[in-house]
Amino acid sequence: MSGIFGVLGSSNCVQELFYGVDYHSHLGTQYGGLAVWGDNGIPKIKIHGISNSQFKSKFQEDYHDLEGNMGIGAISSAHPQPLSFLSRAGPFCLCIDGQISNKDDIVKEVLERGGSFSEPEDGTINDAEIIAKLISSKRTYVEGIENAFERVEGSVSLLLLCREGIYAARDPRGRNPLSIGKSEGSWVAATETSSFCNLGFSPYKDISPGEIMLLGVDGPKEVKGGCGCGRICTFLWIYTGFPPSDFEGVNTEIVRERCGSYLAKRDDIVPDIVSGVPDSGVGHAIGYAMESGRPYRRPLVKYTPGYGRSYTPPDQSTRDRVAQMKLIPNRAVIQGNSIVVCEDSIVRGTQLKNFAIKKLWDCGAKEIHVRVACPPLLFPCVYNISTRTRSELAARKAMMALWGKDMEDVSSFLDHNSPEFKDMVEWIRVDQGITSLQYQTLEDMISAIGIPQERLCTYCWTGKE
Repeated sequence: MSGIFGVLGSSNCVQELFYGVDYHSHLGTQYGGLAVWGDNGIPKIKIHGISNSQFKSKFQEDYHDLEGNMGIGAISSAHPQPLSFLSRAGPFCLCIDGQISNKDDIVKEVLERGGSFSEPEDGTINDAEIIAKLISSKRTYVEGIENAFERVEGSVSLLLLCREGIYAARDPRGRNPLSIGKSEGSWVAATETSSFCNLGFSPYKDISPGEIMLLGVDGPKEVKGGCGCGRICTFLWIYTGFPPSDFEGVNTEIVRERCGSYLAKRDDIVPDIVSGVPDSGVGHAIGYAMESGRPYRRPLVKYTPGYGRSYTPPDQSTRDRVAQMKLIPNRAVIQGNSIVVCEDSIVRGTQLKNFAIKKLWDCGAKEIHVRVACPPLLFPCVYNISTRTRSELAARKAMMALWGKDMEDVSSFLDHNSPEFKDMVEWIRVDQGITSLQYQTLEDMISAIGIPQERLCTYCWTGKE
């Protein structure tokens, strides 16, 4: 995952850029970067690793050292960005959000044509540099962006900073969002609309799949229309997005409350308290509590100042360490109570089991009923940084344990009334060591979002693009 943010104003934009990028910190844990276009036509870039410290602390000095009326920035879970390049169209800076599924093929083609890449970071070539090579191979920036969209398998949205302004482009598959905001004399483009309000911006429009916009001195201009198709990532509402953000005009927190409500409607237990695994499970739990009439309480509290999301770090040991340290149990709330625990999803299942459920049992929970806001995850995401193999997924582990093989036809595992689904869920329940386990149905999840299924990417549940 990555979060990208760009701003163009009539005066120095660095304060808005600094805080706008920081408001995307929930989307990455490895790198942060800022790029500002200077008066001399030369961009100035600052990039720091943020795996051991927060974005603000790393960029506090850089914030005062940069100056310009337009800039872009990124929070990234994979590679340093923004990056700067020189092309026949002119100099530009680039940051991206997404995943290049055919990365190896593109790299091979570039090398065979005599091209080159800078020294790989951690043994891998920077995805932003790959996109930049595709852009630079064409005569203009727009032709280059169109070329990148045609060549890339996966889904990549981008911000390109150049002398004319900021090109904001969302790829035709539309998995990754990009929105434009406005204020008096200034414009922004961002992954998350939650970055707008405190900086004085209001939503202007969502960029459509395939659309390319130029934010210039005269305001935003469409330089290429959208394709009228695309499927946005459903997981934005379930887990990834920050609660105040709107995607396709639909608010994240409201969707999570509706998900929790659907879970409660299908439930027949009467718990003492309802809770959510912080942070993204909280909205689902509030919806469950409102629907069920049972009190919402906080048996697990996240130590917010020191720890980000445990899902975003690239290696399992770091994910486990963050998960272990960030959630602090409150024995006074837990002991003797039957607890519904709402969770956004069960991916691998290790963090929920080892760092949430265990803490609740150790503090004297009477019963633990886990309610998951989405169906079982059955496929690794091919459009963004996520799980990389099927074998990592808890549902696939259940298949191997029960039937001794992986399944290509997963229709029965999405049918809550099928014997296969019930056996799979029971295996996961036993593995998690909990009293009961219930997943959201695919139909209820889509209804909670309120967007037609054909406009939503549900690949990680159905395996269908």
